[in-house]
Amino acid sequence: MAKTTPATLALDNAGVAYTLQTYEYDPGAERVGLQAAEAMGVTPDRVLKTLMVKADGKPACVVIPSDREVSMKRLAAALGAKSAEMMPPPEAERLTGFKVGGISPFGQKRKVPTVVEADAQVFDEVFVNGGQRGLQVRLKPADLIAALDARAAAVSSAG
Repeated sequence: MAKTTPATLALDNAGVAYTLQTYEYDPGAERVGLQAAEAMGVTPDRVLKTLMVKADGKPACVVIPSDREVSMKRLAAALGAKSAEMMPPPEAERLTGFKVGGISPFGQKRKVPTVVEADAQVFDEVFVNGGQRGLQVRLKPADLIAALDARAAAVSSAG
């Protein structure tokens, strides 16, 4: 597995401190983030999943705990939009340059508005996808938010 991806390069260029964590990716897993948390032996609320959405038809990114679902109503409000919906996987892959299951909020082909679930800030460190299936980066939530120029908002509900 490559340890250098567009995501890790973006983190390096931003001067963000992080560590890499690999795990055995299961392509048949019903919920990839939960499977990643279990494989790494960490609680699912510390493993954040990256989802690509459309807010009023424009691309955006949302990063939430893997054991939660996005509230599209809350997300739209956080982005100043009237509505939000999930982006179809092929479109998300084209836009980000990553494969589904390996989409990272860092190093995407095009910078898009990003919202990080506010609750993620309660942890010293969280995990986000490192840009390929089976690769996670561990970093401080404040660094995650700052490096992405993201907005922290309560946008998720229990999954």
